[in-house]
Amino acid sequence: MPVIRIIRRTPLPPAEVWGRLTDWERHGEQVPLTRAIIETEPPTRAGTRFTARTGVGSITFDDTMEVVVWEPPRLVRLEKRGRTVTGWAEIELRPAPGGGTEVHWREDLRLRPLPRLLDPLVARAGHHLFARALVRLLRP
Repeated sequence: MPVIRIIRRTPLPPAEVWGRLTDWERHGEQVPLTRAIIETEPPTRAGTRFTARTGVGSITFDDTMEVVVWEPPRLVRLEKRGRTVTGWAEIELRPAPGGGTEVHWREDLRLRPLPRLLDPLVARAGHHLFARALVRLLRP
């Protein structure tokens, strides 16, 4: 699957952006029919595990993730370790020219039951979903 790449600038300082983008429960609130389940004790660090569960009633799928790189307030990398959703995600923060923060969100997303033929469709849908979530997470 091609890597999904999203870049956004915000006037917010890196520490505030970091806090917003690593609040895993808030991520779940930005995706329709999804909630985040944190499986490890705070604070977040390498080894933290959580699941984004999406669905209605008994029809759900899980995106199980583990933090494998934790370098606040610059870089977090997640490995997707679910049965259905695999791949990885990275959120990198850089100083923005003129102040604020530039967010680089990269994601490799694979849905196991789908054939590779559908990768471009999954990438477009993923880009839309993640860009929308990012805008909402950065909103004042």
